[in-house]
Amino acid sequence: MAAASVAAAGTGSRHLLFEKTLFKGQGQGGFNSTLRNSQIAFAGSTRLELSWSCAVTRSKLFHPHQNVWLSHMRNQKKILGTISASCMSDKTSMYFDFAVIGSGVAGLRYALEVSKHGTVAVITKAEAHESNTNYAQGGVSAVLSPSDSVESHMQDTIIAGAYLCDEETVRVVCTEGPERIRELIAMGASFDHGDDGNLHLAREGGHSHHRIVHAADMTGREIERALLEAAIRDPNIFLFRHHFAIDLLTSQDGSDTVCHGVDTINTETLEVVRFLSKVTLLASGGAGHVYPTTTNPLVATGDGVAMAHRAQAVIANMEFVQFHPTALADEGLPVTPEKARDNAFLITEAVRGDGGILYNLDMDRFMPQYDDRLELAPRDVVARSIDDQLKKRNEKYVLLDISHKPREEILSHFPNIAVECLKYGIDITKQPIPVVPAAHYMCGGVRTGLQGETNVKGLYVAGEVACTGLHGANRLASNSLLEALVFARRAVQPSIDHMSNLTVVNLKAASDGWALPMVSTSLGDDVLRKLIRKTNGIRKELQAIMWKYVGIVRSTARLTTAEKKIAKLEVKWEEYLFQHGWKPTMVGLEACEMRNLFCCAKLVVSSALSRTESRGLHYTIDFPHLVESKRLPTIIWPSSLINTTWSTRQLHQQSICL
Repeated sequence: MAAASVAAAGTGSRHLLFEKTLFKGQGQGGFNSTLRNSQIAFAGSTRLELSWSCAVTRSKLFHPHQNVWLSHMRNQKKILGTISASCMSDKTSMYFDFAVIGSGVAGLRYALEVSKHGTVAVITKAEAHESNTNYAQGGVSAVLSPSDSVESHMQDTIIAGAYLCDEETVRVVCTEGPERIRELIAMGASFDHGDDGNLHLAREGGHSHHRIVHAADMTGREIERALLEAAIRDPNIFLFRHHFAIDLLTSQDGSDTVCHGVDTINTETLEVVRFLSKVTLLASGGAGHVYPTTTNPLVATGDGVAMAHRAQAVIANMEFVQFHPTALADEGLPVTPEKARDNAFLITEAVRGDGGILYNLDMDRFMPQYDDRLELAPRDVVARSIDDQLKKRNEKYVLLDISHKPREEILSHFPNIAVECLKYGIDITKQPIPVVPAAHYMCGGVRTGLQGETNVKGLYVAGEVACTGLHGANRLASNSLLEALVFARRAVQPSIDHMSNLTVVNLKAASDGWALPMVSTSLGDDVLRKLIRKTNGIRKELQAIMWKYVGIVRSTARLTTAEKKIAKLEVKWEEYLFQHGWKPTMVGLEACEMRNLFCCAKLVVSSALSRTESRGLHYTIDFPHLVESKRLPTIIWPSSLINTTWSTRQLHQQSICL
């Protein structure tokens, strides 16, 4: 598959650089020959990344195989947040065979497999269940009906992805999907069955067949429950909750960048905790909170993509931000919510798949104006159609009506939605639901091969943080959980192989080689409150810029304006931090999230400016048509760092063997 490099000009012109085939026939390390010959120019002024200046500290090492603390924590079900001072301090390093960043479907499924071969740390930003998986309503798509076929699922995926999908990846996912579903069932996941005793298969937008396995409208929650229970029972898996991943620990081995684990901050104790590992899986989810309204939980601030970018990983297709067409619109509710939501409540695609109809406020069905597939058109089409209606009619929301279906059927299929809507005075069995598009899913992310491998040795990715080539320019409904399951499983064997080829030479040297980040508490409570208040305000400003200028419908002028405004806003924020005593080596949850949001916003804008056509989720009025010659991924190479002026990322110049 050919690749188009982002070339976002600084003071020069923006252009695309095309490379030779990147992924055909790839195996471990399939990136390197292409990467070594890559070039890039990037947007904005050149900004140097500040290096670490604090002294190297000596850290205790925790090794699960050599510490009596292990058996005690197993008895405590191994969900670790605050850990006793006798076991850890703010200068503590821990060693595991595998480090997994994220506790959604991708992270947990991977952990359950690799735990058969070594110890696993599952590092999660909040509670273990708080992930995008837990909020996924619709289901998992898979070919499980005799009338369906892998070829049909592939075709639907490629059409929805505006023909930008990697065909080999699509075939792998569609072929292996059914077995991944059967594995979930064997692990205890309970899905809905029909009267005939077989799995009930729903249909959603973009699908030509009924192939969505679901648990009512709470499928993600059921999958998360089953995987989390299995992980807690597993004696080799340790769950570290409230540990926010700051940066990956990397070294340089010749032309290769090698990952050795991750620095985190325990957000309850405000201690820095280092995880050293032979293999790291990044499964940290998406970046929905780069926009003001998103279906994603608060943890989705693009941390994984930003960390990987700083660690020299290849990033791809960041312009393709999927806006779910139907999130519950607060403006149209009879009962106003008492407080603003942290995230928009999703009205699953399955409502339209089950016969739901979209109307404007005059109760005119408008989808016939836009697409022959009506409400079952892919998400990008439906979202743009709703956006067009809202702008033309100067209205705040449209209506999604399922009330013409039998009451019992509605309540059986959508119990969670029915209960949530009833809180605000909407009986979905009798009334239409007010809906509006909201940021939902990042189709771009860290570029992977067919086994979840990245160009950074020892670093694998799976789930929404990854760009596998499956989704192309627009994700087909219910393909996200499927992709996470398939790639989490495919990353297992190469991870084991990588681990087996490494030996523990000098863990102490590895730990001492990187200085620990400094927690920001030394600034004092008053200063910290000011910085957090300022950061929260800057975050809202960034989100407003992204929605206004980098939303569902774009233009070159608006994207260029966004680029300038984001750069100016970032400088304003950083100056405020440093004027109040912030140091380049300091870390804190709000500041690190803000840094990551800025990084992801710039990646989205730069990628969008590089695509001079309209394809899938990227629609620009300046280039409104598909251009066959531009049917190429947008690639951001490691040499194109668009980081902030401060960074905790540390890179050894010599290889450390773990």
